[in-house]
Amino acid sequence: MIFRLVLALFLALTTTLQPSMAQTFASDQITRIEPVIRDGWIHIDADIDFTLSDELRDAAQKGVPIYFTADLQIVEKRWWWFDKTVVDTQRTWRVVYNALTRQWRIGTGDLTLPESSLDDALSLVRAIRGWSVAPVKDFEVDTTLYGRLRLRLDTSLLARPFQIDALNSRAWGLATPWKNFTFSVSAGASDPS
Repeated sequence: MIFRLVLALFLALTTTLQPSMAQTFASDQITRIEPVIRDGWIHIDADIDFTLSDELRDAAQKGVPIYFTADLQIVEKRWWWFDKTVVDTQRTWRVVYNALTRQWRIGTGDLTLPESSLDDALSLVRAIRGWSVAPVKDFEVDTTLYGRLRLRLDTSLLARPFQIDALNSRAWGLATPWKNFTFSVSAGASDPS
């Protein structure tokens, strides 16, 4: 009798919690992708909507570096052979809090910028601007190109203890679904100005 009561209570709790968890993860998405041609290169501008869990925010505020990686793939479809991969690249941002200076820093590669809050630092990840991915000459003119983009929390770059936590906790599983887009390069745009 007690077992049935505990089981019913467990099922009631899991069914009420599941929709809220699904809504939390469903809100993580890429809302806009715009390929732009500038100076003979294809640049990607994108807007990404995601929220950090309380556990991730708490870890970041304690000085744990958090890494976000954007994965980008652009292919040219061919009917007579395998699709040609034109671009397969990544960009990683590192967000870290320095408790001594009470300052957030965000960077990609060797370049880091100071920010006043975690949300300000994340705004650079949420609004990708001017990511140069390939020269225009690598693309066929007037051919439809198919791309896809996603953003994920890169747990492989975390310190070992946090990698184990990431495997065991959904709070460390932030990732947007792939967002597909298409574009083409016109003949006039392929000449660098």
